[in-house]
Amino acid sequence: MPIKILIVDDDPDIRDVLKLTLAEENYELLEACDGEEALKIINTKPLGLVLLDYKIPKIDGRQVCRLVKKDLLLSHLPIIMVTGKGDISDRVDGIDAGADDYVVKPFEPKELLARIRMVLRRTERDLEANPLTRLPGNVSILNECTRRLEDKSLFAVCYLDLDKFKAYNDKYGFERGDNVIKETARILIRLTRQYGNADDFIGHIGGDDFVIITNLETADNLCQKIIDDFDKMSSLFYSEEDKKKGGIVAKDRWGNEQKISLLSISIGIVSNEFRKIEHVAQIGEIGAELKKIAKSLGKSNYVKDKRKEK
Repeated sequence: MPIKILIVDDDPDIRDVLKLTLAEENYELLEACDGEEALKIINTKPLGLVLLDYKIPKIDGRQVCRLVKKDLLLSHLPIIMVTGKGDISDRVDGIDAGADDYVVKPFEPKELLARIRMVLRRTERDLEANPLTRLPGNVSILNECTRRLEDKSLFAVCYLDLDKFKAYNDKYGFERGDNVIKETARILIRLTRQYGNADDFIGHIGGDDFVIITNLETADNLCQKIIDDFDKMSSLFYSEEDKKKGGIVAKDRWGNEQKISLLSISIGIVSNEFRKIEHVAQIGEIGAELKKIAKSLGKSNYVKDKRKEK
């Protein structure tokens, strides 16, 4: 799948020049002529890179860059700032705003392509990252679990799963469903940074399944904070009518209507506090078992494995 690059410039001639230059590579190109349009595309399309002119209408390039880099899910999106010749202060401001690199107009096509390749290589640390959340995917999760096992230190692997998500997706559509997943990821990132540890790991298994790897001391508090914030946010995803009803009405597999309550989150915490864990498959098996128990309780909650080895 070709990498999507957004070209942001209010000058159509410059956009045409950039499109001709990038036509040499296998990129999919999108365009925006001002900061507002750029942010709309950035927030709705899975981009690989943004070529952002410093001086654009409505919201200037520096502010666009600041907003993107402040967003927990977009902060890894590489941005190359395009500045005018001799505007050293613009270049400095662009880098200060979080731009990953800059090019100066008029630019040399080969140099631009080389800079784009360099920036893309620099941000490819998680090639298998989830395209929706940009969180590390299954390969990284497996590697992190393996590393923790090899360290022989105490750990807590938190498996998180949204409840009633399929019914929500069926009622509101995939776009709204994707937004739920992205907002959930934002909660996990923000709270792990706030209540977790510097070396905590957050991964996106796929769909509405996530994992957080932390230590024993922080796991309980972190999971409770996640539950509290998710439950506060959950109703915001629904129409006023469904909020008042406390959920949605949907048909089960036999065609019978049933009321399904608002989205909730279930968490299973696997640890090696009371039992010896020797391989990654064990972590997954215990996590699935704990998550199943958590889901059976019918509301947001977490279940921690406290069983001791016999």
